[in-house]
Amino acid sequence: MSDNPVTNATTKYKRIVLKLSGEVLSGKSNNPIDAGVLERICAQVKEIRDMGVEVCVVIGGGNIFRGLQGEKRGVDRTTGDYMGMLATVINSLALMDCLEKMGVPTRVQSAIPMNQVAEPFILRRAMRHLEKGRVVIFAAGTGNPYFSTDTTAALRASEMHADIIMKATKVDGIYDKDPKKHTDAVKYDEITYIDALRQRLNVMDSTAFSLCLDNNVPILVFDLNDPHAIEKAVTGQKVGTLVHG
Repeated sequence: MSDNPVTNATTKYKRIVLKLSGEVLSGKSNNPIDAGVLERICAQVKEIRDMGVEVCVVIGGGNIFRGLQGEKRGVDRTTGDYMGMLATVINSLALMDCLEKMGVPTRVQSAIPMNQVAEPFILRRAMRHLEKGRVVIFAAGTGNPYFSTDTTAALRASEMHADIIMKATKVDGIYDKDPKKHTDAVKYDEITYIDALRQRLNVMDSTAFSLCLDNNVPILVFDLNDPHAIEKAVTGQKVGTLVHG
């Protein structure tokens, strides 16, 4: 089977970094990875990859272990962060397996060396995979404690010269206040980095946001529950909230 995408629809973005939280994989089930949710996410990735979009994925590990919560369980913060990084590898392998069963060639690159299950992160190799039509999943965060997977997404997007970070969440964009608590919350269609900072909107953690600001990487925050949200976004339709310079 050829690695090349099967179609070439008109898209607004050529190369994207899709940021997923680990929690989305568990869905509403008690399992860390819900098979139905996994398939729905991979189907969306396949849809845009088949349109000719070069897709990088960064996924968190919160469905298995979140480093920040480790201290509450008596785990040292550094150890907890490494445990969280290993959780992202498990999720990345699950995504890879599901995508390849759908006929999408996929590679996992890990920031922590583990040659039996993933390639090491090598920038030029990752670029080459994308050029060949493969999906690249970046696992194990940045390889360092005290950095979130949001920061990983911002770092990899900057390194890979991605056009945008698409951050999939459980809400349909960014609001001026929590829409679950305030019925009068107003959604933004677009907002600048500076305005988001001024209003202290929780787009990404501060390190990740600074990287996006410094390297002018736009961020699209959208609701993953829409089964065609990613396809709509890459074709330029109005979805979620765009944070830009």
